[in-house]
Amino acid sequence: MTILYTKNLNLYYGSNQALKNVNTSFQKNTVNALIGPSGCGKSTFLRTLNRMNDLINSVRIDGEVIYENKNIYSEKWDVIELRKKVGMVFQKPNPFPMTIYDNVSYGPKIHGIKEKKKLDEIVEKSLKGAALWEEVKDRLKKNGMGLSGGQQQRLCIARTLAVEPEVILMDEPTSALDPISTLKVEELIQNLKQKYTVIIVTHNMQQAGRVSDNTMFFLNGEIIESDKTEDIFYRPKDKRTEDYITGRFG
Repeated sequence: MTILYTKNLNLYYGSNQALKNVNTSFQKNTVNALIGPSGCGKSTFLRTLNRMNDLINSVRIDGEVIYENKNIYSEKWDVIELRKKVGMVFQKPNPFPMTIYDNVSYGPKIHGIKEKKKLDEIVEKSLKGAALWEEVKDRLKKNGMGLSGGQQQRLCIARTLAVEPEVILMDEPTSALDPISTLKVEELIQNLKQKYTVIIVTHNMQQAGRVSDNTMFFLNGEIIESDKTEDIFYRPKDKRTEDYITGRFG
């Protein structure tokens, strides 16, 4: 079942066109990898899916991103509500300078949940969902900035889960992590697709192969090829896809 799709999506930074006529769709409960060389539009595209590019003055967008049968760029969408449903995990872990508990409960509090018992339940459930509960359950009142890099990234994932999104966007979520932390986050991504749709930008071909069901290859702002990950990696239809995956460029 399709949860999110784009129609003739174009994005411009001033006069520079960064995305060109992107038409693609994402299925429920899948992990989707966006691959391609630096500067090809992957992260820009990811940010269009929950309107993060709205924060950049020079950006102009035409085309549509359809979620819940509505274009997210129409006036009918409340951006705060959209970002609750389509959450974002950034490249560098960015916990708030507050306790682990307050990091996770921050979103639910903003959305009007005040009852401590309910907040306690959300914090525990979200930290379990991010595979972090066992490591931090005895230090919830400690500052989240004191965690290791990998734990901080999982804390940020727990913070995203706490507002009950349907789609989770991840912009190179392991690029700042060591190999052991990377493996933990990759295992977590695989588990998350049981409840969520995950869209991940990655420069790591092996990672795309390990975690994703579907892969989209971006080049110069266009999707050159989109298919099941196994087919993209072992049976690419476009010579440019094959050249990128085999390391001839990028």
